[in-house]
Amino acid sequence: MDNLQNIRPIVIKRKKNVIDAGHHGGAWKVAYADFVTAMMAFFMMMWLLNATTEQQRKGIADYFSPTIPITRVSGGGDGSFGGDSVFSELTAAQQGTGATALRATEGRQALGSEGSNHQSEREDAALRDFEASVLEALGGESAHSNDLLQHVQTRLTDEGLVIEIFEREGFPLFLGDSGKAADWLVEVVGVISDLLKTVRNEVAISAHVASEPLVRNGPGPWDRSLFYAQATRSLLLASELSSSRIARVTGHGDHVPVVQDPMVVRNNRVIVTLLRDGQ
Repeated sequence: MDNLQNIRPIVIKRKKNVIDAGHHGGAWKVAYADFVTAMMAFFMMMWLLNATTEQQRKGIADYFSPTIPITRVSGGGDGSFGGDSVFSELTAAQQGTGATALRATEGRQALGSEGSNHQSEREDAALRDFEASVLEALGGESAHSNDLLQHVQTRLTDEGLVIEIFEREGFPLFLGDSGKAADWLVEVVGVISDLLKTVRNEVAISAHVASEPLVRNGPGPWDRSLFYAQATRSLLLASELSSSRIARVTGHGDHVPVVQDPMVVRNNRVIVTLLRDGQ
C-alpha cells in the first residue's frame, strides 16, 4: 500500500508549435494595395486631363466638390426629383440651394447649360452636321469628286471644326511661281464657302508650307505660308463670303510639319476653321 502512494502521477504535456509570422505580418499587402489604388487613380486623373475639355473638367471638379447642407424646407437637388417638392419654387420660398425648371443648380451652370439642354453638346452636334455636309458636298459618285476628297481632312477640336486642304504629289495648291490657285483648290474652297454661308460662326484661315533643302532667291517659308492664307481668304471672298466673318489670317511657315519628313509636299496645306462661339 505504501508503495502505491509513493508513485507520482503521470502528467502529459502537449506543446503546440506556433509559427511566428514576423513583426510585419500581412501589413505589406495592405500597403501594396493602397499603392496600386493610388497609381490607378493617378493614371485615371492624367487620362481625364488629356481626354476632356476645360468645360468638362470644371463640371467633374464641381461634381466632387463638397455639397452644401440643405434645410428641411428646401426643394433642392438636381437628381431624380429635379428639385421639386411640396416646398418648390411654385408654392413657397426656398431657403436652401433648391432648383426648378426655371432656376438651374450651380452644377448645371458649371456645365454651361440650363436644365438638360447642354450648350456644348448642341454646338458639337451642329459642327458635326456641318462636317458631314462638307464631306457630302465634296463626295459623290464621280471620280472628280472623289479626287477632291483625297485633298481634304476634317476634325473637331476645342477651337472648332478644322477643314484641312492639303497638297499631293502632282496636285499642287498653287501653280509654280505665278501664285495662281489650282482649279481643284478653287472648287474645294467654293464648296466650303457656300456651306459657310449657312451658318453664322466666324472663320479662321491658316497655312503651312513644306521645308526646302536649300535657301533660294525668292519668298521664304513664312512669306509663302502667309501668301497661301491670304490667297485662300481671297477665294472665300470671291465666293461672296462676308469679310466680317473672317476672324484671323495666319501663316505658320514650315515650323509645324504634319508628317515626319518636313520636305514632303503633304506639309503644304491651308486650313479653314469654323470657330466655336467665343473662340
